[in-house]
Amino acid sequence: MSDQDTKLDYGTMEAGDFKDFAKAMTDYIAEYLENIRDRQVVPSVKPGYLRPLVPEQAPEKAEPWTAVMADIERVVMSGVTHWHSPRFHAYFPTANSYPSIVADMLSGAIACIGFTWIASPACTELEVVMLDWLGQMLGLPDSFLARSGGEAGGVIQGTASEATLVALLGAKSRTMTRVKEEHPEWTETEILSKLVGYCNKQAHSSVERAGLLGGVKLRSLQPDGKRRLRGETLQEAMEEDIRNGLIPFYVVATLGTTSSCAFDALDEIGDVCNNKDVWLHVDAAYAGSSFICPEYRYLMKGVEKASSFNFNPHKWLLVNFDCSALWLKEPRWIIDAFNVDPLYLKHDMQGSAPDYRHWQIPLGRRFRALKLWFVLRLYGVENLQKFIRKQIALAHLFERLCSADERFEIYEEVTMGLVCFRLKGDNDKNEELLRRINGRGKIHLVPSKIDDTYFLRLAICSRFSEESDIHVSWDEVKASADDVLKGQ
Repeated sequence: MSDQDTKLDYGTMEAGDFKDFAKAMTDYIAEYLENIRDRQVVPSVKPGYLRPLVPEQAPEKAEPWTAVMADIERVVMSGVTHWHSPRFHAYFPTANSYPSIVADMLSGAIACIGFTWIASPACTELEVVMLDWLGQMLGLPDSFLARSGGEAGGVIQGTASEATLVALLGAKSRTMTRVKEEHPEWTETEILSKLVGYCNKQAHSSVERAGLLGGVKLRSLQPDGKRRLRGETLQEAMEEDIRNGLIPFYVVATLGTTSSCAFDALDEIGDVCNNKDVWLHVDAAYAGSSFICPEYRYLMKGVEKASSFNFNPHKWLLVNFDCSALWLKEPRWIIDAFNVDPLYLKHDMQGSAPDYRHWQIPLGRRFRALKLWFVLRLYGVENLQKFIRKQIALAHLFERLCSADERFEIYEEVTMGLVCFRLKGDNDKNEELLRRINGRGKIHLVPSKIDDTYFLRLAICSRFSEESDIHVSWDEVKASADDVLKGQ
């Protein structure tokens, strides 16, 4: 340092303190996760609980890290819903593992913003390779993978909702280009007003939202008795719309719906889309992780007919949020839709490697491929398969316990780690059952409703779940049912 340089003391943390802080936090995290089943799943707090627990304003002077550590339980943990508790059965799982947590630490340290290749070559290149590794693990056709040597490849999005919107915008861009060539006299506004997309009525609400954000019509179609969208239903809807002067451009097939984990008839839907030259996007947000096990790949039969495929390793593949994997056969349509190329983002290697800013909605992106690299290496495919199989086996255990009690019925066939069940009888009885279960505070469930039938969903969410935990959860359900039936 020269004589002119004066090092200001900001009271900031230097390497020595960081090492102590990080070690203390690592111990805290390990302790938290290993003992998580001892904590109450959902906190007993009311909105606004936190404000009185912290000062009115930020501190003027720096505080020691030990003061922050001392406040974690009081301020934060008192209001946390413990998603990784074996007693948490709501929604779908969100993934968590030590290798992924460590990878996020490294990503935070490198702290690059990988919007172009040159902005951090490793950030882009590791992502290209990891999406190929992952695609091969699922048994995706080579036509989706960068290793095929064509333009195809994968990209990490923040969520499946983002992936659905990105694919919709790609489909829109592709159809607009085609229709403009066929009808040069039509304006963009005219073409846009004619575009129509399709999905199962049971598709996630984010599909409808993608239509709103994309400014296009989206039709929710009635599934069959097993909650699957069938090819025939789609074909009829498209032909009706074509007769009415509309232009089908996008279809979302869901593999593993949120309400009941139903699987659309992808093979049939694929044929209809290919015959009509319509972009088919596959949303396998939750269930896609199971396709690393060959015995579940029958559920994605027909995937080769799709234009894009998405699932969330951050749900069920031990990779912490956020990491949503999207593969595109023809990314050029998305690149064209998003391409704004200011001088300050140009570089000499353009065209030789993907600039992922063109493959997504935000400009910035974190180094998320590190999480995949760490998890895939430190578990190996074999252990990840064992993990998925064990979780599905635990769901079947709960299903058996439920089926053995004549007061209950299974609402939907159990194929993954989700059990949909209900007390025989009316909806009111089941609403009361859920109130009792969640009111007791030992386990946490959420309901769903299909065709006016209200039912409870029990998802296997925690990587710490064992058979003993399923028995505890079943005992809670049974005890709550006793209370409901006594009350009646």
